[in-house]
Amino acid sequence: MEFEKLSELLAENKYAAFMKEFDEMNVVDAAEYLNYVDLSVLPKVFRLLKKDKASEIFPELEPELQEAIITSITDTEISKLVEELFIDDTVDMLEELPASVVSRILRVAKPETRAEINKFLNFPPDSAGSVMTSEFLAVYSDMTVSEAIERIRRHGNDKETIYVIYVTDKSRMLEGYIELRDLIFSQQTELVGNIMDTAIIAAQTIDNRETAALMISKYDLLALPITDTEGRLVGIVTVDDAMDVIEEAATEDIEIMAAISPTDKPYLKTGVFSTWKTRIPWLLLLLLSATFTGSIITHYENALGSMVILTAFIPMLMGTGGNAGGQASATIIRGLSLGEIKMGNILRIIWKEFRVSLLCGLTLAVVIFGKALLIDRATVPVALVVAISLLLTVIIAKFVGCTLPILAKRVGFDPAVMASPFITTIVDAVSLLIYFQIASYALGL
Repeated sequence: MEFEKLSELLAENKYAAFMKEFDEMNVVDAAEYLNYVDLSVLPKVFRLLKKDKASEIFPELEPELQEAIITSITDTEISKLVEELFIDDTVDMLEELPASVVSRILRVAKPETRAEINKFLNFPPDSAGSVMTSEFLAVYSDMTVSEAIERIRRHGNDKETIYVIYVTDKSRMLEGYIELRDLIFSQQTELVGNIMDTAIIAAQTIDNRETAALMISKYDLLALPITDTEGRLVGIVTVDDAMDVIEEAATEDIEIMAAISPTDKPYLKTGVFSTWKTRIPWLLLLLLSATFTGSIITHYENALGSMVILTAFIPMLMGTGGNAGGQASATIIRGLSLGEIKMGNILRIIWKEFRVSLLCGLTLAVVIFGKALLIDRATVPVALVVAISLLLTVIIAKFVGCTLPILAKRVGFDPAVMASPFITTIVDAVSLLIYFQIASYALGL
């Protein structure tokens, strides 16, 4: 049903009709609708929801809406809501809410729930432990298939996934896993240890969460088991959480590549002043770095004055160099993000990019040489200067574009920082130096 119709039913206080239609909505669509409900009526609407529906919708809401609901309901209602949520969803919520609201939630939560939440909050924010959930199913290797299925029936209802069941010993050491399908079609008296898969793909709590998410993508997993440093199973990262991590990382990289400080808020929910704060530091930095380009042009002002036609090719030279460097950096940053490229690959990458840049540079040089002669009516020496400068600019731009992200990763910086804006600024300055040096030597300026 259209959101407008739901709003009409709500405005007319037709709550029974509203709930009938609302209950039939997909959880994500229902959350999307609540994201646009007026904050003054949101708590009332949320109270109308069935308990299980509310616990499914709540994690999908924006943080400010979660805060509005928490601050308007009673301690008893908060306690019931927290108990219905998965631990990882609760932790995600607490990381976004103000300290006063977090304190209230932890105060009214059951002691065992509070202890579990605090354990997760103590993990580093970028670790696999911070995004895992402790609601998983595990069986023992010495159980029979019949006993394992009975355990799933008893405890599987409140777990995030039952399609993959992990196998441990009595001390929770991870030994393998088995899919629910294999359990169902196995002999009831067969031992789990005889049919489990021991080729385990797992991560540790201290591993980077992006690494864990990429493992799920690489191996097409529904969930990734997470162990402590001693190999004991403590949680899992599910595919939906992995998608959130990958989306967040991709958004952050895009913002950094565009010279914008990363932000957690959606664009339409970010104020003008906040947007200004994320953009202006980078613009100021790039403004100052771009002054080097102006200094180079000023230094060769006399040369430009004696042969004005050289000026016409400066924008083309700088633009092409920046584009060439941007192409190389985008490819390398993607490879680094996906774990396809390591520091040890740098020589292979340089050799490959050199050959690519040579082919690209020669092609562009031939084209610009012809254009300079036929369209711009430049002399042959000038056309050659432009063509050679363009060839060298492309080669250097590709070199800078492919090496800076790798070196940034090596020293602990985000590779995306060395993306288009910085590379373009560096290449602009280098391309002008090459251009004027060759022109000075070849044309006697």
